[in-house]
This record gives sequence, structure tokens and C-alpha cells, in this order.
Amino acid sequence: MDLVGLLKSQFLCHLVFCYVFIASGLIVNTIQLLTLLLWPINKQLFRKINCRLSYCISSQLVLLLEWWSGTECVIYTDPQAYPKYGKENAIVVLNHKFEIDFLCGWSLAERFGVLGGSKVLAKKELAYVPIIGWMWYFTEMVFCTRKWEQDRKTVSKSLLHLRDYPEKYFFLIHCEGTRFTEKKHQISMQVAQAKGLPSLKHHLLPRTKGFAVTVRSLRNVGLQVGFSENSGTDSASGVARNEHLITRWAVVKGRLLTLCPSPSLPVSAVYDCTLNFRNNENPTLLGVLNGKKYHADLYVRRIPLEEVPEDEAECSAWLHKLYQEKCPAPVPQDGNARRPKMEAPLTGPPPAGWTLLRNNTAQRVHKHSAAGADIWP
Repeated sequence: MDLVGLLKSQFLCHLVFCYVFIASGLIVNTIQLLTLLLWPINKQLFRKINCRLSYCISSQLVLLLEWWSGTECVIYTDPQAYPKYGKENAIVVLNHKFEIDFLCGWSLAERFGVLGGSKVLAKKELAYVPIIGWMWYFTEMVFCTRKWEQDRKTVSKSLLHLRDYPEKYFFLIHCEGTRFTEKKHQISMQVAQAKGLPSLKHHLLPRTKGFAVTVRSLRNVGLQVGFSENSGTDSASGVARNEHLITRWAVVKGRLLTLCPSPSLPVSAVYDCTLNFRNNENPTLLGVLNGKKYHADLYVRRIPLEEVPEDEAECSAWLHKLYQEKCPAPVPQDGNARRPKMEAPLTGPPPAGWTLLRNNTAQRVHKHSAAGADIWP
């Protein structure tokens, strides 16, 4: 082990990281609490501010993965779909096999500039976790109890609130519901056999109801959410009695609304993402904290939302088919098994902003595609 590696494994360094994360996280949570005063005045301004505050927390964990541990993630995708990443809202379906797969998902969002506003379907208990859970609460994360009769209404309601969200976002959902283990896989395949579904080698049987609700709630977002001039006012007698104050309040509120109008940003696609680690690596959070470098391959396929059925039963069947296509794992079986490659090692924030990253990455895509080189590791 070299000197740098030895230093990264020291408890004192871990203590410094934890102190900075906890201190800065609690400060951000306090500021987020104060921003609640903006909610009745300008909801969109509240959201924009909290997206940036959220980034202050989540970017620290991405930094831990990319810079501290030096973990690299090579992204494979269609070069024609690549220019749309980061410029549209999308539902990201990611496999749930590794301890740090959520960090790799965050790295993907960070790479395309949507980390601050990105969402996830998470367990309700996480909302009470200091720093991360509180941050998620203020950024309108969608929480579920895993009790479908309760979640049917609450999850759908939370998703509908995102229809006028002013920032670009990736909505991450682990359709398998829990992390992959051999024991869970055996139980899951027994359920698949009982339902007459094909067995999956590398994934658990997906839970389709949450995905179907997500697609139904976020599709066809063509509604412009406006502001009603009468909202928040008193009764007719109160208006007459406080006409001057109400007029001043309307002026202030109108000026704040001009800062952040209410755009309508539709969800355009589903990103089918499959994460694998080379050389049978089994990454852990402790390993990342100790500065251990991992090598990840992330396969991303863009599917227009129009191709996902609207009917719940058909949507469920579509998701099962998607997971069947995920298996076997994306490893070439013959010389013809090739995919276009976008190579963008996630080793740190680009030095000159997102434009430089996209230009450099696009050039790599073009070079690999034009040369017809062997793109598989």
C-alpha cells in the first residue's frame, strides 16, 4: 500500500470527513427549514433554492466516490441518445445489487448536471434520518411505506406534485425493491415460477405497481401551473378592511413570482440502467471511505416514454420484459455483441463546466463509433 492509500485508510481522515459532512449538513438543513417561509409566497423559488442546498450535501458523497476513492464508471450508451441526457426529465430504472449503486446513480446525475433536483422512490423511514432524510423531505422526495393500499394514493399524490417542478431531474427507482442476495434471489425465482414468468439470473423479480404509478403520474405533463390572484386572501369583509395591506402583499408576491415562473417540464423517457463491477468486485461504503478504487460499467438505454404502455397490466408486462432483456448480464457472448460506447470516467467535476465535459465526451463517442474499435473491456 502506498503512502496516499495508507493515509486514506486512517481513522483521523474518516473523522474529518464525517465532521465536515455532519456540520455542513446540519447547517444546510437549518437553512432549508427557513426556506419554508417562501413556500406560500413562491413555491418555485423555494424549490430552486432547495435544489441548490440539496446539491451541497449530495455532492459531498459523490466527491467521496469519485475523488477520494477514485472509482471510475464507464458509461455505455447510444451516441444518438446521449445529447438528450441532462436536458430532459427521465425515470431511471437501476438494478439494486451493490452497496454503492445509489452513489453510482448519483454520479450519473452529477455528470449530466441534474444531481440537485433528482428524486428517488424511498422508504418513508428514511425521511426521519438527519441530514440526508431531511434534505430529501425539503426537495419533495417521494416516500413509500411498502403497503400498497396506503402508497397507492400517497405516492401518486407526491408524484403529481412534480408536474410543475422547475428543475431538470432523474427519478431513480429500484424496481426490485430490495438489494440482490442469493437467498432473496431464490425466493424471488420461486415467485416467478409460480406466476409463470421466466427466471432471471442476475436480478430479482421487479415489483411493477410502483413503476406503473410513477409512469402514469409523470407522463403527459403538459399542464402549465399558474398562480391564482385570489389565493391566500381573506374573506370579502377582510379584503375591504385591509385593502392597502392586501395590495402591497400582491405586489410583493407578484415580484417574487417573476423570479421563478412555473414551467412545465415533461418526463420524456425511461432510462434502463444496469450497473456491473469488473473483476467480480464487491464494492462497499467502507471500502469507498478507505479510498479503495472500484471499476464500474454502467449500461444506459434510453426508451421514449411513448413506448411504455399506459394500461397498468400492460405496463407491468412491459417491465417484466425489460428485466428479462437485462438478463443475462451485459457481457458480449460473441464477436458481434457490440454496443455504442460513451466513455466518461466519473473521476471528478469537470474543470470548465458541463459544456466542456459534454464536448469532450461527444468527441470520444464519435471517435469510437467512427473507428469501429472493440468497445468492450
